[in-house]
Amino acid sequence: MCGACAARAPVYSRARSAFVYDAQSRTLVLSLKHGGRTDALAAFGPWMARAGAECLAGADVLLPVPLHPRRLRQRRFNQSFLLARAVSRASGVPLDAHVLRRMRATPSQGGLSAKGRARNVAGAFAVREAAKAGVKGRRFVLVDDVFTTGATLEACARALKRAGAEDVSAITLSRVVKPVDPLK
Repeated sequence: MCGACAARAPVYSRARSAFVYDAQSRTLVLSLKHGGRTDALAAFGPWMARAGAECLAGADVLLPVPLHPRRLRQRRFNQSFLLARAVSRASGVPLDAHVLRRMRATPSQGGLSAKGRARNVAGAFAVREAAKAGVKGRRFVLVDDVFTTGATLEACARALKRAGAEDVSAITLSRVVKPVDPLK
């Protein structure tokens, strides 16, 4: 458990990532997210499934973090959906992209502090009315591209738990890890 989670437990039960977001992996992530390069998905799915095996064990459904319709039109695809589909193929856990919806457009999280990110996505996600009956008592795994502070995953998990989800965990392609100075 990371120090931040030990200090204040998140709503989701666990989060796992395939690799650390650093100078080398940044190119892979951004080429998918902003460049539409989908050729690495065949590798990403198994990597994420292996890293998130604990999350996938007993999971009922994979849920991609949704984009606001405006951003989806601009980008033309949801990278979280593509990653979730790749994880589903690798793990056999079914995918449902119609449980969560993004209620409002939010500015990019880039450059925001942890508190700013949390404020930015607070209340931005909801369980779709038609999906509410299928959420109660089920175990979900959120899928996203980058875990920076966990604010987006926290906001999604909060919406699912309010609708009665038994458990929510998360798998991301990469995770930002703050360097630790051992001398401090």
